[in-house]
Amino acid sequence: MLRIGFVGWRGMVGSVLMERMFAEHDFGNYEPIFFTTSNVGGKGPDIGQEIPPLKDAYNIETLSEMDIIVTCQGGDFTKRVYPELQEEGWSGYWIDSASTLRMNDDSIIVLDPVNKSVIEAGLSSGIKTYVGGNCTVSLMLMALSGLFASGHIEWISSMTYQAASGAGAKNMIELVQQMSALADASKDLIDNPASSAIELDARITQKLRSPALPVAHFGAPLAASLIPWIDRPMDSGQTREEWKGYAETNKILQTEKPIPVDGLCVRIGAMRCHSQGFTIKLNKDLPLDEISSMLREAHEWVELVPNERAATIKDLTPAAVSGTLTVPVGRLRKMLMGPEYVAAFSCGDQLLWGAAEPIRRIMNIVINHLSD
Repeated sequence: MLRIGFVGWRGMVGSVLMERMFAEHDFGNYEPIFFTTSNVGGKGPDIGQEIPPLKDAYNIETLSEMDIIVTCQGGDFTKRVYPELQEEGWSGYWIDSASTLRMNDDSIIVLDPVNKSVIEAGLSSGIKTYVGGNCTVSLMLMALSGLFASGHIEWISSMTYQAASGAGAKNMIELVQQMSALADASKDLIDNPASSAIELDARITQKLRSPALPVAHFGAPLAASLIPWIDRPMDSGQTREEWKGYAETNKILQTEKPIPVDGLCVRIGAMRCHSQGFTIKLNKDLPLDEISSMLREAHEWVELVPNERAATIKDLTPAAVSGTLTVPVGRLRKMLMGPEYVAAFSCGDQLLWGAAEPIRRIMNIVINHLSD
């Protein structure tokens, strides 16, 4: 029986992965072993079956006994443990949600509704390292898969609007703390019908600029504001989050001729779900209904939202898609720059298709591969 080790199952991505695996009855036909970096010998998660006490996630000998290791522990863990396992000659499959190994030559970034043929080729050729992609890149590809597959995208600019949860649990808490502080500071004005919008705005602005507002994690106010910078700077003037658009898109798709992908990444005050506005340059003038069909028919999780106000505000927001696997794409139209230019907008749960779901699915793909 296969032995699969799970590391980082308590964190944000890991706990979503556990929820999805339990919902899809993924715990079966193999022996699940849960590891910990802090509670060796403790009790593991409730998965509906008996499991042994938690193992030491830094014990290379125990890890080496696993046929598959699934980790959502983060990059520091990967940097420490992965090389040690390789040095020991471990020949199992490493499945990772962290970015550390994404661009390695011997790894594949996984998003099987989009690049299943790449994954299958990797398995056939003996590749054993499979990594989840950047959340916004994965969501862009899920939304625009049909158009990418058509070969008609010349370049694309993705302007992202990324939720607080993309930065971590502590950042989500800080956002709510900021919201609470703003509400407390303006409560008397909100409760007074005679208050003016100008008074309210002045009070909120004063609080946003106050040193008492909690900003330890974001470094700036996010509630009632935004932060147009995510991750560290690159020599190109991009942030690393923006750089990933080009690098990871082309690795996921294994393009013969790289497709330029660039834009600005912005943190906004949404709790969960990343949104993106696209400017797409096609290599030919395609009818809008043909483009719509390409997008709609790409896979079962994409949903084409009519370019109408009622449908857009109902179905194309973080509030609508949070906690679901649906990836809606809408605001589809030709642009004034010319008939080859198309605008679109998409939104998706970055903790699902942007993180946990590709990991869950590649685990099952590897299991099926090993059982063939």
